[in-house]
Amino acid sequence: MLTLTDLLFPRRCPVCDRPVKPAGGLICAECKAGLKYVRQPFCMKCGRQLTDDGQEYCADCAHKKHVYDRGISLYQYKSVQTTIYRFKYGGRREYARFLGGEMAARLGRQILAWKPDALIPVPLHETRLQKRGYNQAGLLAEEMGRSLKIPALHDWIAREKNTAPLKLLGAAERQNNLKKAFKIKRDDVKLSTIVIIDDIYTTGSTVDEIAAECRKKGVRAVYFAALSAGSGPPR
Repeated sequence: MLTLTDLLFPRRCPVCDRPVKPAGGLICAECKAGLKYVRQPFCMKCGRQLTDDGQEYCADCAHKKHVYDRGISLYQYKSVQTTIYRFKYGGRREYARFLGGEMAARLGRQILAWKPDALIPVPLHETRLQKRGYNQAGLLAEEMGRSLKIPALHDWIAREKNTAPLKLLGAAERQNNLKKAFKIKRDDVKLSTIVIIDDIYTTGSTVDEIAAECRKKGVRAVYFAALSAGSGPPR
């Protein structure tokens, strides 16, 4: 049912960024039909979309040992690339309600099967957080946690190193860039199983670095759920 707020301040579609049609929804029906989900076959380690039914792992996971246990992603990155850019850099924090809700609805069954103690959003460095005003991964985690009844912990781990934007770096550079970037701040909260929440999965460097820090503190199982996954890490 439409509210006065919907009429005076129509919600913007996370795909076309125009007022949602039909009004009162979270996304235009036509735009939603154009989204490309990660579907089978997908990598049994990182969850990236595969093109061959005979594959079990993507080229990256077949040759690289990741620190995390397993991950899943909702969308193929190219179909939501512009959406994610506006969500992160354009102040469109309102997109989180739809995007986080979709992650919970479509990935929730697997996440609940992992029986996590908490959802852990990938943290931003405080300098970047102050500039942006919010952490997009944190907003996704909040929406997912509310729907799945799993606590989202924003202050459990911090990014202590203001790393260079990863999109500008190759795989090896990303790994070096992230060394000693994260530190667990809440030693009073002991977790056994966590799910790391992020907006994009590319090389896995960020998730691996967080997972390595978590292992040092006794976390037994580390999974991740990402809004999107690219076709593969840059070579």
